[in-house]
Amino acid sequence: MATATSRSPITPLNSSIQNPNYNRNLFFTLRAITRRHSIHIHARGSGSNDKTQVIELQKLMQDSPYEFSSRDALPSLPRPLTSARLSNLAAEGSRLRVAYQGVRGAYSESAAEKAYPNCEAVPCEQFDTAFQAVEKWLVDRAVLPIENSLGGSIHRNYDLLLRHRLHIVGEVKLSIRHCLLASPGVKIENLKRVLSHPQALAQCENTLTKFGLVREAVDDTAGAAKHVALHGFYDVGAVASFTAAKIYGLDVLAQDIQDDTDNVTRFLMLAREPIIPGTDKPFKTSIVFSLEEGPGFLFKALAVFAMRNINLTKIESRPLPKQALQTSDDNAICFPKYFPYLFYVDFEASMADQRAQNALGHLKEFATFLRVLGSYPADNGLP
Repeated sequence: MATATSRSPITPLNSSIQNPNYNRNLFFTLRAITRRHSIHIHARGSGSNDKTQVIELQKLMQDSPYEFSSRDALPSLPRPLTSARLSNLAAEGSRLRVAYQGVRGAYSESAAEKAYPNCEAVPCEQFDTAFQAVEKWLVDRAVLPIENSLGGSIHRNYDLLLRHRLHIVGEVKLSIRHCLLASPGVKIENLKRVLSHPQALAQCENTLTKFGLVREAVDDTAGAAKHVALHGFYDVGAVASFTAAKIYGLDVLAQDIQDDTDNVTRFLMLAREPIIPGTDKPFKTSIVFSLEEGPGFLFKALAVFAMRNINLTKIESRPLPKQALQTSDDNAICFPKYFPYLFYVDFEASMADQRAQNALGHLKEFATFLRVLGSYPADNGLP
């Protein structure tokens, strides 16, 4: 687990993000590679030097890290980072701005720092705020939880993956070690209630029941610790990280209170553009698709991977929003016969692998909808 580091306070991004001009400083915190400049293309008349001018223009476009605009009224924007540019930034010591949900001391902050060492972690109030922050160029990446080994899937983020047009560019696994925190001087026997994120409360259900504590859900674990610290509660505790205890000056009454020691959360790394998949290391690919209703359709969908020896690591079904399929049952007047579903699937193969391309080509033959969410290096290391 990442330790707390000293830094200037960062105000959490709220959900009222409107446009990239909100704070223009944010865009250029990490872009010290070259001086900021604007380049505009103007129409030129024909002449003997046109060919030379075209060659020079093409070279200029390749060398410049900025987009070109044909109108002086439009400001030049930095191009989205590529995987190659990301490697260069890391080598040059530039700091990425990485959004996460929660406040200082959240597990998501530790995941962001593990995914992007030396990054500037930017707290956001809600998951959708983090998505918007990447889309609006306020940050470069987002690191958000997608599933936990004890609590299961974070359905909200599955839905947001479909709603927003960001791409999965990586994953990181983090070992979650919960602590029972309270105001200084408070003992376990003084506590009546405990606050935390619903996932954290579920992961510590047996321990909290043994302590006889009433559980109350809040937005995030570190937010619960901050709330207890600000109010100085005598009978209310929080379930959060050891780092959160240090940040907010709380006592640690019990450590490792999760019901299973193998408590791991998988986080997704999101960006505005996809990375170029390779075959030089283990890759995962995440997709989402929908199917017609009928016997064997899901079997056929999964068979396209099995017949090519591609291993599936995750399958998640979610109701298809704002749709209801027609039913042929004349007796069903008020309700549809079945709900339409989306299927999220992760499989162990790169989109650069011909097997994956053939599998998705086969799936497209009978899928009513198919979208690749990302093809990215798998995190096979220790959490």
